[in-house]
Amino acid sequence: MTTRTLDRAFARLSQPPPPRPRAPGVLEFSFSAVGLVIGLYFFAISLTPSLLPRAGYAQGLNSGVAFMIGYGLGAATHAVLRFLRVPQARGRVRAALLAISLALITLQATLAIWRYVGWQNDTRMAFGMEPLSPLVWPQIVAVALAVAAVLLVIARSLRLLFRKADELLYRWLPRPLAVVLAAVIVTSLLWWVASGAFVSAFFTTANWVYSGRDLQTNPGATQPLQPERSGSPASAVDFDEMGRQGRSFVSSGPTAQDIDEYSGGGALEPIRTYVGLRSADTVEDRAALVLAELQRTGAFDRELLVVATVTGTGYLDPAGVDPLEYLWNGDTAIAGVQYSYLPSWISLLADQEVVQETSRVTFRTVHEHWSTLPESDRPALYLYGLSLGATGVEGVLSSAEILNEPIDGALMAGPPFINEMHSEITAARDEGTPPWQPVFNDGRTVRFTGEQYGLDKGDATWGPTRVVYLQHGTDPVTWFHGRLAFESPEWLEPEQRAPDITGQMAWYPLVTMWQVLLDMPAAGSVPEGHGHLYTHRANLDAWAGITRPDGWSEADADELGELLERRAERLDDERSLITD
Repeated sequence: MTTRTLDRAFARLSQPPPPRPRAPGVLEFSFSAVGLVIGLYFFAISLTPSLLPRAGYAQGLNSGVAFMIGYGLGAATHAVLRFLRVPQARGRVRAALLAISLALITLQATLAIWRYVGWQNDTRMAFGMEPLSPLVWPQIVAVALAVAAVLLVIARSLRLLFRKADELLYRWLPRPLAVVLAAVIVTSLLWWVASGAFVSAFFTTANWVYSGRDLQTNPGATQPLQPERSGSPASAVDFDEMGRQGRSFVSSGPTAQDIDEYSGGGALEPIRTYVGLRSADTVEDRAALVLAELQRTGAFDRELLVVATVTGTGYLDPAGVDPLEYLWNGDTAIAGVQYSYLPSWISLLADQEVVQETSRVTFRTVHEHWSTLPESDRPALYLYGLSLGATGVEGVLSSAEILNEPIDGALMAGPPFINEMHSEITAARDEGTPPWQPVFNDGRTVRFTGEQYGLDKGDATWGPTRVVYLQHGTDPVTWFHGRLAFESPEWLEPEQRAPDITGQMAWYPLVTMWQVLLDMPAAGSVPEGHGHLYTHRANLDAWAGITRPDGWSEADADELGELLERRAERLDDERSLITD
């Protein structure tokens, strides 16, 4: 290439582009026609079903964000094409194309609006929820407009910032280079604010808010008197320092008398030990304290010992622990250690390393003592975790401590999408088995179950260590992934789809990821047996499969499952009376 050719190329590059049209002001009532067309399309597909039913305000948030994603893509693409001087339709041709596109997408949006309530009610009927009224539309529209307006003001403010940077740089640089450099500077600044200052402020505020909530006490939670409970007068753990969920755990659950009424007699008082975040300064001290509690209560003389990893707030699900105590006539001990104040949906972002460290340190401390006991004179050792607690259990299962002295089994309910072991096992599942209930390695060690029993799948002998994942096909905590933005998941394929995922749910780029992400905060607000709420019966079946009680039958499971459900309903009613 000659010097003259380079000079000509640089001269063309340095030529100022045609005057760019004046951008609307931050609060100006003016819009991109292309953006409106694409935004309306995204609005239409935002009305399609997702994993869970949506309340009106949630649909409004969903549609407002989806509309602005489409609007932003359309407006930005049009601006880039104009900047690159790509030939564009003009005059009547442009007007005709926009009119046709707008008419077609308006028709699609109208059909989606017409079918939305029916789509939602099909899902609600499958979940056993009350139907949605068409009167929900004013709420949807109001929230969607408010959300879209706020996002548009933010986007225009950022565009104004970019243009100011571009104009400043254009004084010394060619326009194309000024545009690129301005984009890099503004993007880097936004990333620093979002990932640094904003994130730090968010987690600082969240810790402040939820640490205050942790000081509160749930209705009906009172200091236990049984010496088999942490926080009792006989315990070294102060009841007031156990945290809100820890206090609930030790003050609830079946007593020996409750279990006797079911079993006919001979029940032991179940052991429940728990150490709160305020109970000791370090994770090592908290682990040592929970071991001391296990030794004080005689936990190593019981038939079963469960080291449980709690959720972000310190919660241990009654549906996950109560069935085990009934199943073994109270001859059990369960231990938990708090590591955070934050709910799991925030802890997923902030406490992944903390939960795994707490799980490993606690397990190592208990396991070291347990492994010194005669094999014939020590309890069977199990792990349990719900949600982020399942992440902690995976951290233990991948550690070296259990190689010489393996545990007897583990139950992980509602494993989050960040669980690497769960993802690897699901990807490597046996051919012909679906992701919502896969069979791995013919069921030799790991098996999957849900509300639909799945522990009988797999022809291999199961054990001696038995690991179970309890999961729902509609649990967004399990099935969310960033890849949903640009890749259709296996679990939406017709032959791979779980029975309770509506057949109307389809994958759309960007929108499906946003919908499933929005489903996560609502996953605990649906009826049990769906989303992130696992029933007593499903947990009971899982524990029976893992721990193998003698003589256990399907009739026994039916009887105890019904008792547990009635007991849970009665306790909910009692708590409601306390709060009213």
